[in-house]
Amino acid sequence: MGSRADLIARLMIALQRPGVDGVLATPDVLEDLLLLGALEGKVVIGSMNRGGLQGSAFELDDRFTAYRTADEIAARRLDGGKMLTRIDLADPGTVATLESSAAAVTGLAEHKLMAMVEPFWSTRGADGRVTNLLDPDSVIKSIQIASGLGATSAYTWLKLPVVDELDRVMEATSLPTLLLGGDPTGAPEETYAAWGKALELPSVRGLVVGRALLFPPDGDVAAAVDHAADLVHGGTA
Repeated sequence: MGSRADLIARLMIALQRPGVDGVLATPDVLEDLLLLGALEGKVVIGSMNRGGLQGSAFELDDRFTAYRTADEIAARRLDGGKMLTRIDLADPGTVATLESSAAAVTGLAEHKLMAMVEPFWSTRGADGRVTNLLDPDSVIKSIQIASGLGATSAYTWLKLPVVDELDRVMEATSLPTLLLGGDPTGAPEETYAAWGKALELPSVRGLVVGRALLFPPDGDVAAAVDHAADLVHGGTA
């Protein structure tokens, strides 16, 4: 992913596939795609908070350093904003992230735009590394906190990982949910099977997948994207 030209080329391939509804990215990526004419007719979601750099002492004080406000999202005529909301009860930076996420949810709702909240129950180990806890009960706790952010949840969607006991996890919310693909691990067939099973749950509306589709093991971006799109839209893949 160190080559911007290669990344943009892969995104262009993905966005040209018929089953792809849109893209979620930071301003720099979206502007490259806009200049290339790749966003016409697509749902476009802006990533908002990017300040909590991985491995930093301030990782969980995740400042809004991309699209900072709902007004910026609306002014650029995007369809919504996404906020990563990691929750660590032992880290004082968490409260600033929660406050900023709540303000973004409220502001986006005032513009009638989607607020995509990506919550994680997190912890910092003895080595200082932040880890997101992906057991069912931890994900449920993160959902309950994320669902209450902002003055209204009318325009709130959740972005959640595919975890064990997902049917029980999804009982924790009535909000529409998109599943994140995560880092590609294991055989692609196993990943597709897990996505397909998860998409059968009533509140799960689709997938938001990056590396797993843009950098598939066989290098065939179009085939990987088509397979995932078939799962979302009821194909036979």
